[in-house]
Amino acid sequence: MPSANSTYLVSTAQGRLDLDFVCAALAGSYWAKSRPRPVIRKSVRNSLCFGVYERRGGRQVAFARVVTDRATVCWICDVIVDEGERGKGIGKLLMAAVSGHPIVRRTLNILATRDAHGLYEKFGFAREEMMTRRPARVAPPAG
Repeated sequence: MPSANSTYLVSTAQGRLDLDFVCAALAGSYWAKSRPRPVIRKSVRNSLCFGVYERRGGRQVAFARVVTDRATVCWICDVIVDEGERGKGIGKLLMAAVSGHPIVRRTLNILATRDAHGLYEKFGFAREEMMTRRPARVAPPAG
């Protein structure tokens, strides 16, 4: 489901994603800075992903990932814009594409953020309390 403006194109094509960009961008985030590349690769493979690309040259400048059952709920996560490209409306373009996607728009959307409330509120998100349960730390298998 592509969407675009005159400078950037949004695409959900998995094959177009630049995993090097995604890993580097997430390494610079507060929420995924220590997430290993194999985990990122697997999460991308198992999610509905959105990339934003420059029309000229095709360089990826933003990313978002949606974890969904495709029927009732979508968790929107890993939304990130390249640091050097911020302030150009890319986050708004990306979130318009994500929130307008047929799977996303017909389901309950969950999203957590520490610092971008204003952006998400423009797309109908409300600040609400949410409980979470983190996975237990398991020792690696012996041997």
